[in-house]
This record gives sequence, structure tokens and C-alpha cells, in this order.
Amino acid sequence: MRTLLPIVTLLLLTFGCHSHSPQALVVENSTPIVGASRAAKSRAWVTLTNCQYVATKAGDGDSFRVRSGTNEFSLRLYYVDAPEATLTYPERVRLQSEHFGITLDATLKAGARARERTQELLREPFVVRTRWASAAGRGRETRYYGIVEVGGKSLAEVLVSEGLAQTKGVAPNLPSGEKASAYMKRLEDLEREARQKRLGAWGSAPEEKKEKTEK
Repeated sequence: MRTLLPIVTLLLLTFGCHSHSPQALVVENSTPIVGASRAAKSRAWVTLTNCQYVATKAGDGDSFRVRSGTNEFSLRLYYVDAPEATLTYPERVRLQSEHFGITLDATLKAGARARERTQELLREPFVVRTRWASAAGRGRETRYYGIVEVGGKSLAEVLVSEGLAQTKGVAPNLPSGEKASAYMKRLEDLEREARQKRLGAWGSAPEEKKEKTEK
């Protein structure tokens, strides 16, 4: 036993004297986002109030930079996909143009309008609900999925209802407890109405021919 004591003591000094507290997420060398690692680990929803939109060249309708207190981070909306405003990702633009049934040029114009609409809506302070789940992207900076509410309305719902986004993407159950499948169904209904009214990107699509019914 006496020969084991020095070894045990050495191990404790080597590994036991370092505290391993939860590591906070850091965005571009800014102050760590308080509670971020805890929320990401448990996937608990966190509510950020009085958020501000930060204009950048890379922002679009469903992905943009947010300021919350002294922190800034890039946010990607859950549940929806807005058209791209540039040809940075041509394959993505092509798929979006096929979804809306419009040309690539019309898709880019719809993407620019979606970006403008998001900027318009987020001129006033808004609420972000997030679980700090990382949204995969091709950029170097990490983006985080979230839900944005402004003036009591969901930004995702507004974009879809105005024909400036499609129902698509990562879809967790809502903070309210509503199931993701039920919410996506509601968004699909809004998208169908926008398509019928030819709003937003749908306005550039060819009119659907009404099928003749045999008498």
C-alpha cells in the first residue's frame, strides 16, 4: 500500500487540480454567450429579448447576424428556406428555382426581396428562441439555429405567407410544446395559400392550367 500512495498522489496532482467547467461558446472573440453551452448540451430553449439586426453583406432572408446585449452571432431560421440573393451557391439557387418553378434570375430577385423584407421587419427589437444548435454552413463562422418573433409574429411564418420562403429545413418541436410535424403542416398550408395568390417568388411562376373535367 505504501508504494501505491506516491503514485496515487502524483495522479491527483496531475489530473485532479484542473477544473473542467462547461465551456461557453465564443463568437469571433467576443464575450462568451452566457448559458450557451448548457443549452446546447441539454437542447433546452433559451429566450433572448431586445435583439437587434446587424446588417452584413452575407445576410439573407433566413440567415443573418444578431446582436443580443454585448454579444453578436449569426442565426439561421428553423423550418424555412428563403431564396438565395447571390450566385455564391449555384446548385442551391437551381434547386430553389425548381421548387418555385421560376428562372434563376427570378430566384435571385426573390432572394433579394426576402432579405429586404427581413431587414424591414427586424428594424424594431425582436425575440430569439434558440437551443444553440449549430447550423451547418460553408462559411468559417458558426451559425446557430433559432426562431425569431417580432411584433408577436413568427418571421418564418411571415416569409412563407408572403411567398418569400419555402417550408424546408431543420424542424425541432417548438418551445410551446407543439410538435414539429404539426407546425410544418401549418407552414405548408401558408405556402400553398401564397402559391395560389401568386405572392412573392410565386408571382414569377407560370400560371397553373386548370384541368378540364369530363362531363
